[in-house]
Formats: sequence, structure tokens, C-alpha cells
Amino acid sequence: MLKKVGLLVIFMCTQFISVYSCTNILVTPGASKDGSAMIVYLNDGEWLQQLHKYPAADHAPGEWLKVGNGKILQTPHTYGRIGFQMNEKQVAIGETTFTGREELWNHTFFLKYWHLMELALDRAASAREAIEVMTSLVDEYGYGSEGESFSIADKNEVWILEMIGIGSGNKGAVWVAVRVPDGMISAHANLSRIGEFPLDDPENCIYSKNVISLAVERGYFDPTKGETFRFNEVYCPATPATLRYCESRVWSIFRRAAPSIHLSSDYHRGVQGAKRYPLFIHPDKKLGVADVMALVRDHYEGTPMDMTKGLEAGPFGTPNRNRPLSFTVNGENCAWERPISNVNTAFSFISQSRAWLPDEIGGVMWYSPDDTYSNCYTPFYPSMKNVPKSYAEGNLGHFSWESAWWAFNFVSNYINLKYSYMISDVQKIQKKLETKALSRQDSVETEVLEIYKSNPEKAVQILEDYSINTANNVVDEWRELGQMLVVKYIDGYINDEKGSGQSVGYPKDWLKRSVKDKPALKIPVWKKNSSKNNEPVKY
Repeated sequence: MLKKVGLLVIFMCTQFISVYSCTNILVTPGASKDGSAMIVYLNDGEWLQQLHKYPAADHAPGEWLKVGNGKILQTPHTYGRIGFQMNEKQVAIGETTFTGREELWNHTFFLKYWHLMELALDRAASAREAIEVMTSLVDEYGYGSEGESFSIADKNEVWILEMIGIGSGNKGAVWVAVRVPDGMISAHANLSRIGEFPLDDPENCIYSKNVISLAVERGYFDPTKGETFRFNEVYCPATPATLRYCESRVWSIFRRAAPSIHLSSDYHRGVQGAKRYPLFIHPDKKLGVADVMALVRDHYEGTPMDMTKGLEAGPFGTPNRNRPLSFTVNGENCAWERPISNVNTAFSFISQSRAWLPDEIGGVMWYSPDDTYSNCYTPFYPSMKNVPKSYAEGNLGHFSWESAWWAFNFVSNYINLKYSYMISDVQKIQKKLETKALSRQDSVETEVLEIYKSNPEKAVQILEDYSINTANNVVDEWRELGQMLVVKYIDGYINDEKGSGQSVGYPKDWLKRSVKDKPALKIPVWKKNSSKNNEPVKY
């Protein structure tokens, strides 16, 4: 029998990922407040995920699974999962594309990186198993994508796996996987980040047999020069443009998680010879879910790259820039900043994998569509059998208030009209709802855990009902928020509580800049006691 893997929506994502890219944060149990292993995955692309639950299943011997335009032999049992994010064994996966050396990208192989993510969740009960699944599949069927960095977490460990193809003609890939040391965090954002790695520490680092030999064969690395082999320098050489686009986000995550290290901006600003950022850092304090939410809400505020400042931010400080981000002026290459919070984000999630709880309760995914700065995270447990209807439906070509994605997208677009005013309205609701969900988590799970001891099925149903009700309330509030913004901010006015439009005008700095750019905005002043009263003053 031939069955088809459910990847239509993921295929939509791939049409944009190479353009818009993604951001990941990895948090080990020892670096989190409650001992959770956490992954943060921002999927940045103009598409709409219809979130679904895929139940566990048993499969007959010899059964085949259709994947893309190819097929692979099905495994006897697949685990239940929610979306392509997290499975019932508390394994979570994220990714960012680094492309790397394009001559190694073999487009003819059908097995793409997004297939590997789903198949790993289907087949793996741990992060190490997920790495084995992904690497063995590309050995058997080939790898048809560009360079990828994968974040993989289970309830005990967090790993970074970086993989790139080997060019035309042969199956397989070159790859290296490194375990994030407990107590530390890591991040990646579309640039390979694994540099030097140990060749004799399989407990913490595993790699393909050809990882160095292929580089020598291709002329990327010359071992006779006595230089250290670094995966990122060999397979994904950095440029000032890629550093600006990618490492700026890593820098901003690290500088806020660990201000004490005083991380220089030189590297991501393209200063030649500047020191690379470390793969791992110790955060100054252990991170909770709320702390991680704050890390992914960032436009470089308070730094020289602050996107809410400057002419390009407009009069009301919007941090959002239209694509393309790169452009040329007078023959010089330029680029807008690429922030972590991105108006083009399709969805993001924060996974929690917790070893001290049963899998049905321990695995939770804080999920939200759209831009992280103006969204609202709500908990989904991979053990639940259903997801809220509004998160499972939606069409990018048709606006509907019934779709969670459209509710969030409407708000994130509308606030650009008067961003510096409207964002406070959004953050008020965002904080209220997320604080409520986070504060309820312990009590809900304690109650469910007690019921689980005698009736696991009932416990899972309670979690599902809680998740769906919470998510439905969030979407209801976001619809009301969107409609309130339309009423409050209308025709350039701000309506007060009585519905009276108040004129707020433009900021003084913006007015000064406008007059400087266009002196004709000035009104002529007539000289007093002049015989030529009709002659305006010359400026």
C-alpha cells in the first residue's frame, strides 16, 4: 500500500523560506527556570499554516509512503504529532536555511528538509533518534535541499544538526550534530554556526564520515595548511551581506539573554577580522517561557540599529520594512535591517519538553500565527486529538475572521498606520492573555496529573478542552482588538472613550525633517512697514 505524507501546507512554506528565512533559539533544561528543554522556531514566510493533529498509527510490513515526487518504506509505527513541530514523545524540531555552497544542492532528489522534519517526528522518541532518522534517510534516498540548521529537542537534551548536500550523482549529505551543553543556550538564523567540533566525543558530537573528506575533494579545505577545520567556514562562507542579515539576530538574542558578556556588534556589522559569536552562551539568568517570548520580540530597540527610529520608520516609528530588504543607491549596496520580529512571519512556537511529567502532559507547544511582536502565544499539547478550528482553517487568498491567522495578520498590518500609538493597545491585550495562560499552567497541569494517575484518557481530554478554550478566547479577543483599532484610530484621529476624535498630529522631529526635505512647506512671512507689502520674505 502507498500512503501520502501530509505535506501540502509545508510545500507552500518552501516557496517562501529561501526568501524570508527563519530564526531559532535553543534552551537546555539547565538554562530554563523549570528544567524544560525549549526550542523557539520562527517560520518567516508569507504563507498560512493550517495546523493539524496527526494521530499515531501502525503500518503493515512492506507499506510505502509517498513523499514529494518519490516514496520511502514506511516504518511499523508512527508517533502522533501536532503540525510538523512536536510529537507525542516530546520531541520538537525547528530549522533555519543557510543555503551555503549552492553547487552542493542536488535538486533532483525528492527528499527535502521539511520532509525530514516530519519523518523525524513520526519515527523518533528522542533527539538522538531524530538525528539518526534524518541522516539515515538522506543516506538511503538522497538529500534534495540546500544547507539547513535544525534545532532538535527532547525532554533531556537539545541538539543542533547542520546538513548540506554533496552535489550531483551521489546520495547522502555532509552533516555535523552538536549537543548544546546543559545550562547553556544557542541560536541560529540562516547562517551555519557550527565551527570547530570534536572528532572523538560521540556523546556530544556526531558527524558524517565524509564531512572533511568532501571538503578536501572539492577544494574547500586544505589540510596541509595546518588550519583548523570549521564546518561553517568551509560549507557556508560568510559575507558582509549575510552577516548583516543573519548574525544580527543571533547577536541581539545573546546580548539580551546575557548582557554581562558585552557582545560586540563588529562581527554582524561586517568588520573584517572581527571575532565570530560563540555557538553557545550561559544566560545571565535562567529563562522561563515569558523570557523567551521577550527574546523573540525585537527590532533592535535601544541600539544603533533601532528600527523604530529614523526616516525609514516614518512619523509613527513603525519597525516594518517592505521587501526586498536589499537595494542599491548610487552604485552602493545597501540593506534594511532584518529583525527577529518580522511582519512576514507565518507562525512561531516555543516548545517545552519536561522529563518529570508524563509525555501526554510534559510536551507543550506555545503557538501563534504571524508577527511575534504583535501576536499572542497559546498552549497546545501534542497529546490532544484535535486543534481549534480557527487554527486549522484559513486561505491566504481570502480574508476571514474565522481564521486565527487572518485575525492576527489584520492587527499586525493595521497598526502600521499609527504604530507608536497602536502597539501599546496590542501589548496590553497580549500581556493580559499570555500572563493568564502562563499563570494557569501549573494549576491546570497539577489537576490533570492527578487525574492521569487513574484515567490517562480523561486527563488528555481535559488538556485538549483547556487548550481549545484558551485558543478560542485568544482569537475572539484578537478579533475584538482589530475592530477596536479601526474605531479608535480613524481618519488620522484618535477617538477618546466618548467617541470624539482627537488630533495628535506628527512628532516634532518628523515635522522638522519634513520641512528640511521640502522647504516649500514654510508659509511666507510679510515684512512690516514695507512699501512692498505683497513681497514675501526670502528664505
